[in-house]
Parts: sequence; C-alpha cells; structure tokens
Amino acid sequence: MVVVTNAADPVPDPLALERQVCFALAVAARSVIGVYRPLLEPMGLTHPQYLVMLALWQHAPLSVTDLSRLLQLDPGTLSPLLKRLESAGYVTRERSRSDERALAVTLTEAGRALRAEAEKIPAAVVDRLGMPLEDLQHLHAVLTEVIAATRS
Repeated sequence: MVVVTNAADPVPDPLALERQVCFALAVAARSVIGVYRPLLEPMGLTHPQYLVMLALWQHAPLSVTDLSRLLQLDPGTLSPLLKRLESAGYVTRERSRSDERALAVTLTEAGRALRAEAEKIPAAVVDRLGMPLEDLQHLHAVLTEVIAATRS
C-alpha cells in the first residue's frame, strides 16, 4: 500500500484515495475482468455469464434460487443473464416438477460442450496476469477472508 504524506503533515491522510481498500478492490476487479473479456468474447460470453456457466458446469441442474445464492447475486440480476444464456442455446429454464414455483436451470448439449473451450481460460488468465500462481492463490485466500468478514 502506498502511503502519501505531506512533509508539513507527518500523519497520513486516512481519506487518501490510494489508501482505500475499496478503491484497490474496485480497480483490481475491473482490471482482472478486462483480462477475461478477450478470452470470453469468442465463446459469446460476458464475465457475469461466465460465472453462471461455471456454477452450472459444477452443480447443474440448479434452481434459480440456488444459483442466485451460489453466485451471491440478486435473482433480479440473475434473470436477464439466464435469458441471454438461454437465447444463446447454452441453458434451459423449466418449471420444477416437484415445485411449480421453482425454475430449474439446466445446461444444454451446447452448454456442456462449451466447457471444453472454457477449460483453457484459467491458465490463459494466469499467463496474461504474469504473476506467480502462488501469489494468485494467496490473493484468492485473502479475498475469501474479506468476503467472509463482510458477512459477519
């Protein structure tokens, strides 16, 4: 963390932009998502759609409620993502047979096939970031702690 001080004022400014965790996280998030963008474009996916697909590749089928909880997204935010993925032919949304109120999200054959292409993305991201894998794993662990701390 860079701490800027004024020679006349030896106490660092607690509101200095470069001292703010929120600023560093916001810039880092935009920057990393920017690294993903050219990798996802050939697949026809945005980053939020990619996150939905990751969850479905790991856990499908899922109810919209479970998917919303897993991705920590409001169902109102998730719904348009699912509609676009359905239009692209990657998922289907159907009423659950056991609970008519619930929508089940299932991968289509095209959605399942897309996984093979997506398996190249993590290594490409690590390569493009140019950081040691251990550093990225440590960053992930720390961010996971930050997320947990915000939920306490």
